[in-house]
Amino acid sequence: MTLQPVGGPPHELLAELRRWWQRPNGPLLVKTSGSTGRPRTVQLSQQSLQASAVASQRRLGGPAVWVLAVPTEFVAGLAVLVRSLLAGTEPVLLAEHDGDWGAAVSTARTAAATAGVDRCHTALVPTQLHRLAAAGRLTELADLDSVLLGGAAADPGLVGAATEAGVSVVRTYGMAETCGGCVYDGVPLDGVSVRVAGDGRVEVAGPVLFDGYADDPTATAHVTHGGWLHTEDLGRITADGSLQVLGRADDMVVSGGVNVSLPAVEQTLRRHRGVADVVVVGVPDDEWGARVVAVVRPATGGAVLTLDQLRAHVAAEHPRAWAPRGLVSVHQLPLLDNGKVDRVAALQLAQRTVDRPS
Repeated sequence: MTLQPVGGPPHELLAELRRWWQRPNGPLLVKTSGSTGRPRTVQLSQQSLQASAVASQRRLGGPAVWVLAVPTEFVAGLAVLVRSLLAGTEPVLLAEHDGDWGAAVSTARTAAATAGVDRCHTALVPTQLHRLAAAGRLTELADLDSVLLGGAAADPGLVGAATEAGVSVVRTYGMAETCGGCVYDGVPLDGVSVRVAGDGRVEVAGPVLFDGYADDPTATAHVTHGGWLHTEDLGRITADGSLQVLGRADDMVVSGGVNVSLPAVEQTLRRHRGVADVVVVGVPDDEWGARVVAVVRPATGGAVLTLDQLRAHVAAEHPRAWAPRGLVSVHQLPLLDNGKVDRVAALQLAQRTVDRPS
């Protein structure tokens, strides 16, 4: 029987993972996040999970105690458990400290000393880091040796604020199909190869790749060719050989005949003082092809945001055609269980309720 992490107490899952590790009788199954569409079930072998964990441990400087702050039913949380297993340490659960990062990090430091290791890490998605920044709590992460930040594009301003607060942020790139993060700060982990195809899509090869999608050989064949995983992410290789991820292929929409980068518009809008958080989507439109719509959580206590204000803010940095043509204000962005923004739900919300420009 294969192990399928579908939630439940992480310590119990870790114990089950240990039993599976001793006698793996099939692949481990994990769901993709489904942030941009239907989730898939990914098959991960012990060999690929071990290759990922060993390479991560080597890059981060050795065995560590991990603070677990992401769900274990997704690959980021699962990777924390596998790294803990191979390090011979127990993860510290943030949930058992009622979200108190200071207490969790202190517990992790004590556990590390007991286990004879000298490193402590955690893994977060940008939404979690953003919330800590908004609450003025970034310094609570400063005593960690590193904070792996992945699962979605991170605003450079947010990363900069965390760095200024003394947080050692490691930006990671990866997915369930690569056992989680396989590129750290633009540099592939040992054994991993990365290239950018002619159409701009990122491709990955190496021992960390999945065994395929459960019961879906057609989908598996569509994304794997000659030992390479063909992703839907757009990127480029910089002059120093690092990977720069530019967004997803489906994050680019054509509005009024102009290509619009939705992630770039998001990053610009986050710098508006009246915006606490935002996701930008492309709503199908008979006139424009796709209408750029900003789903915004306004900053607390700020003046009422108007679409014209946001359009002017975007147009100051980008072509006027990139400026949003719709605004939806919300108290909370729709999120998935793993903390990522649910872009499908955001698109549906935008399709239902949109304020048009004057």
